[in-house]
Amino acid sequence: MDKGKGLESIQRSVQNIDLNLNFDSKNPNKFSKSYNPSLQSSWSPFMKRKPPALVSLCLGILGKHLDDIIEDLEVLTSFPPDIKMAIAAIARRRKLLNDDVIIALAESSWEILDLSDSEVTDIGLLKVIEICKHVRAMDISRCGNITSFGVSELVKHCHCLEILRWGGCPRSEHTARSSLSFLKPTLNNVEEDSWEELDTTEIVHGAQSLRWLVWPKIDKDSLESLSMECPRIIVNPKPSLFGHKGIDIPKHALSGVPLDDFVVEDIDPKTWQVPGSRVRKTQPDLSSIELPIAERFRLAFIERDARMAPKRAKNARQRQRRAAREWLTSSTSAKSVVLASQMSKNLHNF
Repeated sequence: MDKGKGLESIQRSVQNIDLNLNFDSKNPNKFSKSYNPSLQSSWSPFMKRKPPALVSLCLGILGKHLDDIIEDLEVLTSFPPDIKMAIAAIARRRKLLNDDVIIALAESSWEILDLSDSEVTDIGLLKVIEICKHVRAMDISRCGNITSFGVSELVKHCHCLEILRWGGCPRSEHTARSSLSFLKPTLNNVEEDSWEELDTTEIVHGAQSLRWLVWPKIDKDSLESLSMECPRIIVNPKPSLFGHKGIDIPKHALSGVPLDDFVVEDIDPKTWQVPGSRVRKTQPDLSSIELPIAERFRLAFIERDARMAPKRAKNARQRQRRAAREWLTSSTSAKSVVLASQMSKNLHNF
């Protein structure tokens, strides 16, 4: 079976399987009662984990060979939206997510988009937000190729964006600081008593619906600026049973939870491990091994000898130079040789 037929058979097999209880093929943002990863968290640590579904097993096999499959991007465009979201999550974990891949996978029904630690650029981001116009949560942290221009277009076109994650690496931190002004709204002439009473229709520019900002390494000046000029945006919320000032904190607004974690929770983590990677073996600590007393003395002598070798060489050179000077000052033959060499130089000068 050649490569093209193999890819087509995988595509037909995944499309025909409808045994995954965690996904809705029509809308990947809707989930079953057993797990609800919506923006309002209802996850419980006491939830019993079920055996992996058949679709998850197939996605695991597909993900292991994803580097070969993404060479033919037309194959990716025919998958259902929920399968595309899972493939994008696997590609991101395998460091294969770039502009071409995310554009081929993007669906208008997606409400969550995780591009963190990927090779996606401003060009790919602009095309994706044209497709995913109703995205509510996005992660662009550790994306060194996304600049402030991409962030400005993101804020301009994604009017439903509620959760934004950025920063995490030097280039992303610089982009976050330079893009901070895009989050601050500009208001029409309104007369309200507080920011909480404002309607989104009264906000002319800025992040209209942004409520949660995850920026772990935010500097003090940026935090104070956001608190003063845009208090509706809550920065780095902490997990709490009582929420934040009476507001329920979405699970995806917590920095320790990846946005696309719910998509691959049923897939074997070995799927996105780089093939051929091996666990690095550590050398045993010799200090913890019991050695005989004679061996300890021998090792100590070798260590001291190696440490003193440069000093011995320096002393030997000094003794040689001192002996040469003494020979020149005490030996008559040496003095005659020196005088003869000086006279020959003077004769050559004339």
